[in-house]
Amino acid sequence: MELGLHIADFTWNSGATALGPALARHARNAEQAGITRITVMDHFWQIRGVGPYEHEMLEAYTALGFIAASTETALLHTLVTGVTYREPALLAKAVTTLDVLSGGRAGLGIGAAWNEDESKGLGFRFPPVAERFERLEEAIQITLQMWSDSEGPYQGRHYQLERTLNSPQPVRSPRPYLLIGGGGEKKTLKLVAKYADACNLGIGPESAHKLDVLRRHCDDVGRDYAEIEKTAAMAIDPATTTDDLIRAATEARETGFTVLYVYAHDITEPSAITDMLGTALTKL
Repeated sequence: MELGLHIADFTWNSGATALGPALARHARNAEQAGITRITVMDHFWQIRGVGPYEHEMLEAYTALGFIAASTETALLHTLVTGVTYREPALLAKAVTTLDVLSGGRAGLGIGAAWNEDESKGLGFRFPPVAERFERLEEAIQITLQMWSDSEGPYQGRHYQLERTLNSPQPVRSPRPYLLIGGGGEKKTLKLVAKYADACNLGIGPESAHKLDVLRRHCDDVGRDYAEIEKTAAMAIDPATTTDDLIRAATEARETGFTVLYVYAHDITEPSAITDMLGTALTKL
């Protein structure tokens, strides 16, 4: 079982004025502890379940660029970008830029978006769910086209591009890692089977069922289920012990997951997070 560090809470003892050095140190400590993946949320306000809206939140791709300069080996991506937050061509360009500047360490994590309060608060369009999923598939198609040799136009229902030029192309071969987040059985997991390198699900009683649904979608589209990386996310807080983390990771592995992204809330000293992850890795 591989552990990833998902940075969801930036409200640390360092305070906002020293957040830059604290984040750089946190990322370096994660790599030194054996972490091979570092992700951030793509939100502009803090989300429910992690903290109040007013807590510190960094823009995702600026933060990933900063983390890239502070690390050497970790795979970097969002967990996950809401499709309504950026035009698809801009998103593809941002991930390409991150990939080139990090030496081929970038991925794209993407989903249909869910945060209506944040969207309305900051003036982002928040279409009905059916339209968001249509936009999600078109955004994935545009991104994959921009990561290919094609510079041709793209004509979709929601997006029309006259020329999908993307220079330079990504360094990572054959293209950046593509993860789709969410467990929707009719749409999200079908898109995973059709396009993605990985899924990301919550851990719970439905996890095994969700993976079975994904397997059926793979069969339907002629995709090898084993090609898709199965990842999950888990929260830790000040009451979580290393044994708790090891037990959860072991159960996730038995369910069929190979990667567990661990995120913390209400832990105000980042070294406590990386210490726990590092210790857990030695025992998994």
